[in-house]
Amino acid sequence: MEFINAKLEEYVVHHSEDEPELLRELNKETWQKILAPRMLSGHYQGRILSMLSKMINPKSILEIGTYTGYSALCLAEGLAENGILHTIDKNEELADFQQFFFDKSPYRNQIVKHIGNALEIIPSLEEKFDLVFIDADKGNYSNYFDLVIDKMNPGGIILSDNVLWSGKVLEKVEENDVDTEQIILFNKKVKEDTRVETILLPIRDGLSLCRVK
Repeated sequence: MEFINAKLEEYVVHHSEDEPELLRELNKETWQKILAPRMLSGHYQGRILSMLSKMINPKSILEIGTYTGYSALCLAEGLAENGILHTIDKNEELADFQQFFFDKSPYRNQIVKHIGNALEIIPSLEEKFDLVFIDADKGNYSNYFDLVIDKMNPGGIILSDNVLWSGKVLEKVEENDVDTEQIILFNKKVKEDTRVETILLPIRDGLSLCRVK
């Protein structure tokens, strides 16, 4: 489902910040070599993630769902001096691809990769976070939120991607469509949770922004 006209989207991108050269290379390599390249945040959303991170200037970031590392590098642009970004992904086959681009970036010493089950890894992290980006298996969005909410600093931001789920949130949920059902429940959950202020932004496939009170 396309949310805005393709020409209008091109206009929006053209009048936004340029994609950094390293990320342009990563974008191209992902589309050429990696399965499911549409999972990539991409130029426009990447610049939004970068801008939000720069506005927050976080000392600690947690990303759930690394994929090829594009969004991690965007978020890292806003890290405070000596800040750390933890990123978790279960797919070890992408580890070398991610590391190649992490090593070429100025943030090579500020990104900590974790490979494995995020539901097990998150409780083991001792940090308090200023910024969290959830972009992993949709069926566990609510579980991830529950795990990170008590690890957030006051005023911290929890971002969640794909919360419009290609418009399926407006349709009758098909039997056995667990992902759509869970995204709908997640959106309702964060809207009603009094510990956060929530706004759902119609950016790309939907970006939820929760500010921890």
